Amino acid sequence: MTQPMKTDTWLVEGTNGFDSLNLRRDLTLPAIGDYDCLVQIQAVSLNYRDLIIPKGLYPFPASLPRVPCSDGAGIVLSTGPRVTQFRRGDRVCTLFNQTHQANPITRSSMGSGLGGTLDGTLRKYAVLPEYGLVRAPSNLSPVEASTLSCAPLTAWNALYGLMPLKPGDVVLTQGTGGVSLSAIQFALAAGATVIATTSSEGKERKLKKMGVHHVINYKTTADWGEVARSYTAGKAGVDHVIEVGGPGTMAQSLKAVRKEGVITIIGFLGGTGDKGPDEPSILDPLVQICTVRGIFVGSRQQMEDMVRAIEVNNIKPVVDEKVFTFEKAKDAYRYQWDQKHFGKVVIKVEG
Repeated sequence: MTQPMKTDTWLVEGTNGFDSLNLRRDLTLPAIGDYDCLVQIQAVSLNYRDLIIPKGLYPFPASLPRVPCSDGAGIVLSTGPRVTQFRRGDRVCTLFNQTHQANPITRSSMGSGLGGTLDGTLRKYAVLPEYGLVRAPSNLSPVEASTLSCAPLTAWNALYGLMPLKPGDVVLTQGTGGVSLSAIQFALAAGATVIATTSSEGKERKLKKMGVHHVINYKTTADWGEVARSYTAGKAGVDHVIEVGGPGTMAQSLKAVRKEGVITIIGFLGGTGDKGPDEPSILDPLVQICTVRGIFVGSRQQMEDMVRAIEVNNIKPVVDEKVFTFEKAKDAYRYQWDQKHFGKVVIKVEG
């Protein structure tokens, strides 16, 4: 195969919605640096962040125009002369924050996110530094491997980054987004008890099929934090809460967590608006004697650990049944925005 010099690329060129996404043909690839790899992107998966950037709703800086998406899997086509970790033909995944090699995360590493500060993965070819790539799990297809960069790595960091998950622990997840589904899989593989919330009877059945021990419908059970606590030994509370809702769900998370437990704040799906009367104050974690921890995805070292766990336990990421072609990327965005999915929404770039 002749080394490509150009690539077809999707660009976010504004903030007026998904019409800001445009497919540009034959853009020139940058030269391959000493420590770079030329990667043929095989598949890309979407995250909530990817949806809200073109809608102008992302609360952090994202300079435009920008190649969207952080998640991707592909094949190394060629390498710079000083690359030591990869060679032609290796299967790789992208690291969300390219310079976040090990914890603790630094301010500069937080500014190295693909699809936000740096050009992302929704293109046919990309030149990326070797330190921004991780070996893909041998047990996963390119479609499956394309999901690992953000949601699973975030879940791994939540469960192992501060207070490592142990067999017999109890984990509470919220909803059926990518982070929650990944946390469920990692927790079950570790021998933990999993409690999950959802508002859908159909998704409740899918969660139980995954092996979730207890499912709570948060629409019909307003005090779901207390219900989750009731499922634990001695009603002591859960060890880990994967908090994705933000201000609207934090009060229930505090009711569910045990003393010295950890609530890991992942996102703000419930909104970032003004504080309501029922929202917790800064004193609530002190009263509960728990740790409330914010995280931003995870490091390269953590991703390598996660890849090993995925291989050893033969974990298969949950991918939605509908996979989109590269040319239909806008449809993938709309599909996820309309919440028609269960599992990761993937765009297959090759083929």
